[in-house]
Amino acid sequence: MSNLIVRAITGALFVTLIIGSVLWNEFFATAVFTGFFVLASMEFFQLFKKSDVITTRWEIGMMITVISFAILLGISYELLPKGALYLFIPSIFLLILSELWREKDHALVNIAIYVFGVFYLVLPFFMLIYLNRDDFRSNAANNDGPYIPLVAGMFILVWTNDTFAYLSGRLIGKTKLFERISPNKTWEGTIGGILFTLAAGYTISYYTDMGDILFWMIAAAIVAPCAILGDLMESMIKRSLNIKDTGNILPGHGGILDRFDAAIFTIPFFIAWTFFYI
Repeated sequence: MSNLIVRAITGALFVTLIIGSVLWNEFFATAVFTGFFVLASMEFFQLFKKSDVITTRWEIGMMITVISFAILLGISYELLPKGALYLFIPSIFLLILSELWREKDHALVNIAIYVFGVFYLVLPFFMLIYLNRDDFRSNAANNDGPYIPLVAGMFILVWTNDTFAYLSGRLIGKTKLFERISPNKTWEGTIGGILFTLAAGYTISYYTDMGDILFWMIAAAIVAPCAILGDLMESMIKRSLNIKDTGNILPGHGGILDRFDAAIFTIPFFIAWTFFYI
C-alpha cells in the first residue's frame, strides 16, 4: 500500500507537470521537455555500464544527442540559421570517431548504440516540442483542424492506454501477449487498453469540437498500438541488459525512460497523422 501511494503521488505530479506546462506556456513546456530529454539521454547511455559487449561512454553519447538536439531546436526557434541543419550529420560523424582511439573489440556495436540514441531520443523529443509550438497550433486552427493542445491530447491517450491495459490485464488477463519479452502483458489487457483509448479519443473530441471526432478517433486507433509497442520495445532493451528499471529518479515508477517509453514510440506516428489530417 505504501508503494502504491508513492506511485500515485509521483504519477500525479508527473501528469500535472506535463499537462500544466503544455496548457500554461509554450516556452515553459519546451524547457520541461528539454529537461526530460537530457535526463532520458543520461539514463539511456548509462544502461550499458554493466554490459560485457557494449562499451559506450555515456559522456560521448550525451554529447552526440545534446548537440544534435540543440541544432534542431535552435533552427526551430530561429536561433540558428536553417543552414545549421547541415551540421547535424557531420557532428554525429565526428563524435563517433572517438571509437578509433578507444581500441574496443565491438566498436561497430558502440557506434550503433550512439546512432540509435539519436533516433530513439533526439527525434521524438524534438518532434514533441515542435508539435507544441504556438505557430503549429495556429496553423491547425486556421485549417479547421484540432485546436486543443495536441500534445496534451496525445499524452492523455497514451496514459489511458497504459492505465486501462494494466487494469484490464489484472482483472481478466489470461492469454499472454508477448511472454518472452513481457510476461505480465496479456491480450485481454491489450484489447481493454485499446477500447478505453478509443473512448478517450471520443471524449476529447466531444468536449472540444465534434468536427474533430474523426481526427481524435483515428489518433486513438494509432496511439494505442504504438504505446503498446513502445512499452514492449523498452522491455526488450531492459531484458537484454538484465535490468528492471532504467533509473530511480521517479519513486515508484523507475526512470524517465520507464515513463516515456510508450510516448517516445508514439510521437512520430501521431505527428505524421496530424500533418496528414491538417
